[in-house]
Amino acid sequence: MDLIALGRRVQAARLDRGLTLQDVAAASGVSVSMLSSVERGAKAPTVVVLDRVASGLGVPLARLLAESDADRVVVRRRAEHEVVHEAGGWARTILTPVVPGVNFEWVRTTLPSGCDAGAFPAYAAGSHEFVVVDAGELTLTLDAREVVLGAGDVVYFAADVAHRYANRGAVDCSYQVAALIMRSRGRRG
Repeated sequence: MDLIALGRRVQAARLDRGLTLQDVAAASGVSVSMLSSVERGAKAPTVVVLDRVASGLGVPLARLLAESDADRVVVRRRAEHEVVHEAGGWARTILTPVVPGVNFEWVRTTLPSGCDAGAFPAYAAGSHEFVVVDAGELTLTLDAREVVLGAGDVVYFAADVAHRYANRGAVDCSYQVAALIMRSRGRRG
């Protein structure tokens, strides 16, 4: 058995659920030390310990033991897109399927004329965002720097700064954000 690959699957399942090592330890009865060693590939857990870890994570034991070929392709049909309607009349559609251990988001957002989506806190260092404007005009504020983007414009920024999305134009603004995130954060622009 590839202990490094096993450790990655355990860690991916934990991170995908937003759990700490302490959370999994409490739910599984397996020590934080043992969990950490398993995630690093430093220890080979017994089947009993691995079953307890799987139970604590809420996943089938088989998922931790072997990566299925079916997990390599994840399809999210249009009908499955999650649409979130925010205060202020703006909406965002989460396009990406959930893939354990992959910290990538692709979101389509529509801001009505005059709408400010509010401030978004910085991600951890090493996070990145790409934004493409499909229609209208978007004002992106990065700390104190403003960047005004029109339809077809694309911007990249290191997402370890506070940022804000606003539509100061006269028509609705539609844009997409592709983000590589180094830690989870609540809401997306």
